[in-house]
Amino acid sequence: MNRFNRRDFLKVSAGASLLVPMAACAQTAPRAGGKKRVVVVGGGFGGATAAKYLKIGAPDYDVTLVERDKVFTSCPLSNEVISGEYPLSKLQVGYDGLIKRGINVVFDDATAVDPAKKTVRLKSGTTLNYDALVLSPGIDFNFAGIEGHSEAAANNELPHAYKAGPQTLLLHKQLAAMKDGGTFIITVPPGPFRCPPGPYERASQVAYYFKHKGMNKSKVLILDSNDSFSKIGLFQQAWKLQYPGMIEWVPGASGGKVVKVDAKTRTAYTDFDKFQGDVVNVIPPHHAGHIAKNTGLTNERGWCTVNMLTMESTVHPDIWVVGDSCVHGDLPVYGAPKSAHMANTQAKVAVGAIIAKLSGLPAPEPYFVNTCYSVTQPGYGFSVVHIYRVVDGKLVYATDAGGVSPVEAPAITRKLEAEYQVGWFKNIMADAFS
Repeated sequence: MNRFNRRDFLKVSAGASLLVPMAACAQTAPRAGGKKRVVVVGGGFGGATAAKYLKIGAPDYDVTLVERDKVFTSCPLSNEVISGEYPLSKLQVGYDGLIKRGINVVFDDATAVDPAKKTVRLKSGTTLNYDALVLSPGIDFNFAGIEGHSEAAANNELPHAYKAGPQTLLLHKQLAAMKDGGTFIITVPPGPFRCPPGPYERASQVAYYFKHKGMNKSKVLILDSNDSFSKIGLFQQAWKLQYPGMIEWVPGASGGKVVKVDAKTRTAYTDFDKFQGDVVNVIPPHHAGHIAKNTGLTNERGWCTVNMLTMESTVHPDIWVVGDSCVHGDLPVYGAPKSAHMANTQAKVAVGAIIAKLSGLPAPEPYFVNTCYSVTQPGYGFSVVHIYRVVDGKLVYATDAGGVSPVEAPAITRKLEAEYQVGWFKNIMADAFS
């Protein structure tokens, strides 16, 4: 890490980006006129944060959060559930904190949006009217992007576990049933995808499970559609140190892109070869959540484009898209990373822009923060922190802040980074849901 003190940064990183949006809120909270109605669809890190900070910044707003599940399960730290380090319950939280703040939390499924009438229709038949709509529906999967794949296969033989919950437990169960000498295959889709370092941390956690259980003849095979990945130097250093000969990475240029699977035989096919595994963790290509696609907010690649200064959709006005469904900027791998921290930041930028727009004021100048930890075994972690600004309509790195954990670091640094991950997780969960 460079140019800043990590311990000081961690004290504010989960909520750093609220400063600018909340400055706008402070200007506009004492507003005249009728009560404004804001509907938020999706109760993950993006949607929950948006609902909370809307109510903080504009207490007179009628804020409704629509979420199908009564309990939220975090994707961050879910790889440690697969390896058996954490119970799933450690990653779960309800919505009581938001309800206590006066937010109308509706447990239902949003099925349609009418941008012209400014309405959201729910599965129950209820229709919600809005002055501003925040969509944070996360990701859905393009199973057709891999021949032979299907949602049924993902729920049974070939779990992706890229939405934390039942599939996380299924993948852990499959791992626990393996015998020494078996192969665990992870397939990585083309970018962009949720949590860029996620598959490689998962490979590390599976290898840790093998090592911890004395399964030293077992292997992890990563079949990757891409030719590089986030924190590649740090991961490869950890693999060489902790799991020599146990993890093999096959990049796309070397035939790693999986184009076909056979669920019954647990076989993955590339353009050049086929690989059979005891467990095959197929992560399909992603696109924006279905409601975003059905509303016509997505581009040709299936993602929602937004105005980087406000997070407002470039397709329909008065709809703000935050979290994994959106893309903005032209940084490597098609925009800013899809992470919990980025969703949290985007939500706060959107809140500032919404309150400003509904009050007839210009949106505050935004910046964005992404913090991402990876843990390859208990007591060994590393991270990346990036700060982004908008310059000439483009998202750019702030080179005078942030950075990546150094490759050359003492063991105590790696141990502290693993501990910082836990602190970061507790902070961001509290920031979004309490």
